[in-house]
Amino acid sequence: MALRAGDLVPDFELTDQHGETLALADLLSEGPVVLFFYPAAFTTGCTAESCHFRDLAEEFAEVGARPVGVSGDKVERQREFDEAHSLGFPLLSDPSGTVAARFGVRRIGPLPMKRHTFVIGTDRRLVHVTRSEFRMEIHADEALAALRALS
Repeated sequence: MALRAGDLVPDFELTDQHGETLALADLLSEGPVVLFFYPAAFTTGCTAESCHFRDLAEEFAEVGARPVGVSGDKVERQREFDEAHSLGFPLLSDPSGTVAARFGVRRIGPLPMKRHTFVIGTDRRLVHVTRSEFRMEIHADEALAALRALS
């Protein structure tokens, strides 16, 4: 079941590209989180999407939020992806798809996750959801618009 705006987002822990375990609650202690799920590092669409989040980093910082990517890639692959594109935000590894399943974005097949973005307020309430497999830039753009609307 997919989460919807207004839902309370369950806490979780995953390992980032640096091998550190991060909990959603800890990330939210610093401000809203834009959690974006992408199918696989280094694919054309996922690279475009992630780089667009990177390119808008200053604008996300202005609204006190930060992007956090999630895919089924292993920690080492996430690190390589971050280093290759100077992303500068957490990339979480969910190889078992456990967190993806909680968010309703897990799928069967060669690409284990759907492309969805969740804007999560500091109260763990879901503010906005973007679902689009093919419009890569819309994820960061809509998340930023939703965060600006909160201000």
